[in-house]
Amino acid sequence: MSLNKKRWIILVACCLINLCLGSIYSWSVFASAMADYLSIKNNITLTVADLAIVYTIANAISPVTMITGGWFNDKLGPKLVLLIGGTMFGVGMITSGFVNSVGGLIATYGIVSGLGMGMTYGTTVSTCVKYFPDKRGLIGGITTAVYGLSSVILPPVVTLIIQGSNAAIAFEIIGGIFLGVIILCALLVKKCPSDYVPEGWTPPAKKDNEVSNDKNWKGMLCTKEFYVMLILLTCGAFCGMMIIPHASAIATGMVGMELMAASTAVSVLALFNAAGRIVAGTVSDKIGRINTLAIACGLSFVGMICLYFTGMDNVVLFFVGIAIVGLCFGSFMGVFPGFTADQFGAKNNSVNYGIMFVGFALAGFFGPTIMKSIYESTGAYQNAFIVAGALSIFGIGLTFVYRLFTRKKKIENKVEEVIEEEQK
Repeated sequence: MSLNKKRWIILVACCLINLCLGSIYSWSVFASAMADYLSIKNNITLTVADLAIVYTIANAISPVTMITGGWFNDKLGPKLVLLIGGTMFGVGMITSGFVNSVGGLIATYGIVSGLGMGMTYGTTVSTCVKYFPDKRGLIGGITTAVYGLSSVILPPVVTLIIQGSNAAIAFEIIGGIFLGVIILCALLVKKCPSDYVPEGWTPPAKKDNEVSNDKNWKGMLCTKEFYVMLILLTCGAFCGMMIIPHASAIATGMVGMELMAASTAVSVLALFNAAGRIVAGTVSDKIGRINTLAIACGLSFVGMICLYFTGMDNVVLFFVGIAIVGLCFGSFMGVFPGFTADQFGAKNNSVNYGIMFVGFALAGFFGPTIMKSIYESTGAYQNAFIVAGALSIFGIGLTFVYRLFTRKKKIENKVEEVIEEEQK
């Protein structure tokens, strides 16, 4: 089979792996039931907010293995990295069903599954982007969209398992299935040749004196664009990361929805999250990455306004806000893999994107933490929506800063070309 055909099989395998990894976006469904389970088990009172630290740690710690796993992926190929990372993720979920405390969940799900998720997710996305230099935006959108699609499918399934047993059993069953799927799919993935060019595609021609944009992580960290992109990713992911672990609690507490209806809200958020990744990835191939991200920031602000004015039984406005948040969050997740490869080259994108993902981790830490802090101090979520909305506006400003830096660099490169021509 030609590599041009096999890359599509690799894409499907990586997407199935990401479908498993994306279960982290269903954390609010697990957390609600697990809080009740641990409360009964230990004769104490725990809430979803008490378990938010588990989700926060899982997201905050994932860039560690995205970076190290990216290095091994570039050197040894993706198969070994996926097998190790996938095993960690699955085992972490399974053992989460055997612990009896928040500390135990932090160790199993937060640390073990979080590290496995970072290693595996970074490898699937970067591998697919390398195989599709002709469709970076679209493929980045598809691979990350399937990651988000998991929480469209999983919440009703988890709820049914929990209603028939308990949260611990749900962790064990789901974790075991995921472990098997990831291992089988990992065996189908192989390293992309460094000189691979898809059949029928011609790479954009370079000028005689144009220097390759491939940068390693050291070169990337020396650019101004990296820091603007990192902060922009944090601002863009903040709204989604703040709401995702609390979505079920917001639906029940702020809107007055029943538990099953609240799980539907989580699925709606995830559906638009997945759609945003594909749509934005495709659109960014046509109108540019930075223009797409600027639009996403603007829409995210609108979503925060909708949620700010949502009250008890105001279901329609709540769903509108949740849908917009999911769409914009997905846009950032879908665009940034290709955006990073465009800016710093595909050669070292496994490591480079892992470092860039620190911006996502920052959003994953501060988003839920600020939401929890504001809710505990005020008894309401509205002030958290204001904070997130302000960051979305700041993100729009950063897109103009990025344009300024890139425009300045183009002018400098043009001046250098003229000088070199004159010297000849």
